[in-house]
Amino acid sequence: MLTRIIASSLMLIAVRFYPPSAAVALDLNTKVQIDQLKTSEQIVTAFTASDFTEILSKRNMLALIVFAILVGLAASSCGEKGKAFSDFLVAANEVMMKVIAYIMYYAPIGLCAYFAHFIGVYGSDLMGSYFRAMLLYYPIAILYFFIAFSVYAYMAAKRRGLLTFWRNIIPPALTALATGSSVATIPVNLEAANKTGIPRDISEVVIPIGATIHMDGSCLGAVLKIAFLFGMFHLDFTGPLTMLTAVGIAILAGTVITGIPGGGVIGDILIISLYGFPLAAFPLVAMIGALIDPPATMLNAVGDNVASMVVARMINGRDWMVAGGEE
Repeated sequence: MLTRIIASSLMLIAVRFYPPSAAVALDLNTKVQIDQLKTSEQIVTAFTASDFTEILSKRNMLALIVFAILVGLAASSCGEKGKAFSDFLVAANEVMMKVIAYIMYYAPIGLCAYFAHFIGVYGSDLMGSYFRAMLLYYPIAILYFFIAFSVYAYMAAKRRGLLTFWRNIIPPALTALATGSSVATIPVNLEAANKTGIPRDISEVVIPIGATIHMDGSCLGAVLKIAFLFGMFHLDFTGPLTMLTAVGIAILAGTVITGIPGGGVIGDILIISLYGFPLAAFPLVAMIGALIDPPATMLNAVGDNVASMVVARMINGRDWMVAGGEE
């Protein structure tokens, strides 16, 4: 959570000085009104639904996630009595994943066609905004990769931890960059953690969990997408409440994103639904997600590795690397 707050705040500062869509003057024929609610009200609204049927709405994604967690816990706690229901959930999951796979055969074509329409209508203005967004994200991602991760590794085990981290982290970084999947990087990440000397009982918990909920690169991207949409719809992206809300939503988006290629789409839907943007905004942010996916995945995966170093320092003390040993 702490590293995601740092990543989100860093991008928040960057977009304040260099707005990604400052030069855009598009008329999407859509009026967007962002409700100025109190932060506490926004949190309650995000996690709840006034009626059970509304849980299935895209505007209540977090409420659906909470309900799914409760159902999963209940099915697990029922033991043998709930086994039939658990088996049903497993089978239903397989069926739904196959349905989504069928849809995804066509989805890229539809998304590209929709985006091509925007390019045809708005041309250089839109492309210039994407260029500004990439000009902002890639340097910050590179700086975060070398500076922030070095700081975290140094905090975990001083100079020895820093040198050992960089000696072993290149294979996971390249794997994540090539595959676009934090989950696919887990085996290489665990091997690197083992060479670093991180105790297995820590790395084998932190890294797999981190692959699904610890997304520094995605938090950077989420703030960029929020600022991009605010500029596209000519909304004011200033004020402490707006900034705090953006960081909070970026952290939530980084939590629900899955560790597979294209998993950031879930985060995009969350951003659109929580802010109340129209569906026309989806292809705009989805394209940003596609453009930043390789470095974002690399930050996500490498962040899991260095986070396990910090956890080892917190649990086993300052001499954790000596205690863990390099196997």
